[in-house]
Amino acid sequence: MNTDTIADFLTRIRNAIQANSRIVEIPSSNIKKEITKVLHDKGFITNYKFEDNGPQGTIKIALKYNPRTNLSAIEKITRVSKPGLRKYVDFDNLPRVINGLGIAILSTSQGVITDKEARKLKIGGEVLCYVY
Repeated sequence: MNTDTIADFLTRIRNAIQANSRIVEIPSSNIKKEITKVLHDKGFITNYKFEDNGPQGTIKIALKYNPRTNLSAIEKITRVSKPGLRKYVDFDNLPRVINGLGIAILSTSQGVITDKEARKLKIGGEVLCYVY
């Protein structure tokens, strides 16, 4: 049994990128759906689809690659806050990933958003992962 479902989600994406897979299928949950929407809005994945098959459902994610170089749009995706050690930040200490070239995905009172959106709203939250 996997206790950290977000880490499993990120690992499945990392493994699919290393295997040059175009599509990855992941068990669904509400937080994973929100992270998927953020990744799509910021251009890290091509498309996604939520399917309600079985009790849990699945998320199908179409990964984005550069057609010329065949490199993924996601260079690195890492988990920050873990079940054993949660990382919370306030508005003043929001992280900057590679000086603003990457994004930090946060879980806030306004939902799952990026660090840039959290700066505009002047709120903090739990840092889920870094993507660049």
